[in-house]
Amino acid sequence: MTPRHFRQLLVLFAAAPLLLSADDDRPVVDDSQVKKEVPASPLPTLWIAGDSTVKNQGAMRGWGQDIPTLLDTTKIQVVNRAIGGRSSRTFFTEGRWDDILKTMKTGDIVLVQFGHNDVGALDERGKFRGSVRGIGEETEQVKKPDGSVETVHSYGWYLKHFARTAKAKGAVVVLCSPVPHKKFDREGKFVRDWDQWRGWVKDCATAEDVLYLDLAELVGTRYAEMKPAEVEALFADKGTHTNAAGAMLNAHAVIDGLNLLSDNPLAKFLPKAAGTPP
Repeated sequence: MTPRHFRQLLVLFAAAPLLLSADDDRPVVDDSQVKKEVPASPLPTLWIAGDSTVKNQGAMRGWGQDIPTLLDTTKIQVVNRAIGGRSSRTFFTEGRWDDILKTMKTGDIVLVQFGHNDVGALDERGKFRGSVRGIGEETEQVKKPDGSVETVHSYGWYLKHFARTAKAKGAVVVLCSPVPHKKFDREGKFVRDWDQWRGWVKDCATAEDVLYLDLAELVGTRYAEMKPAEVEALFADKGTHTNAAGAMLNAHAVIDGLNLLSDNPLAKFLPKAAGTPP
């Protein structure tokens, strides 16, 4: 076994808990059925890019859908382009990121959260959504059903591309670690996940000199303080997708986490508390 194959095997074992918790139905949303959100005014835009844990339909709801309720939308508009079933890889290959860049402008803010669909296999076993583990320049060739061959990059390569190209447009970028799954040990204690992936997201943010928001930690800390039944009540499925209450909790975690940053890009767009002087 070569050193490279050994490293890949170690990464596979490290990812096993995530793969096991990815048994929930993953909505691969038909974008023709989803109204495309676009900027409606010259106001600064908060762009959100992500998967079904950020935007969803029916009983399942993502945290990005509640962010507008926590901001002063007379000062900033929110355009949530997250869509179910996408990974960092497919958000790139389907042209979704390039479509955002077309109308992104100086002064905009971008929140990016991927990972839930990046954990799968690179080929048909993972619905051609998985990305190469890590943040380096390594690639793998994947043959598609139509006979074409796709060069698949690493998870970090896609995140760094998103960060770099958004910065070039004059936007402030925040890379987010994935929100956690619902999982408990035999004693009923919440089990944190995404440890390795959190590090990858943070390293990408550092490499591109953008902001990092550790949603896995922020939300996981909240879950750990709750009783299992209380956490159960926040989910609409086995353990991946939140319901309305869970989405709102996660949205608050996003805002609270940004407030902990030394330079919160959304600070001036938060509504003033009652009694706060202008």
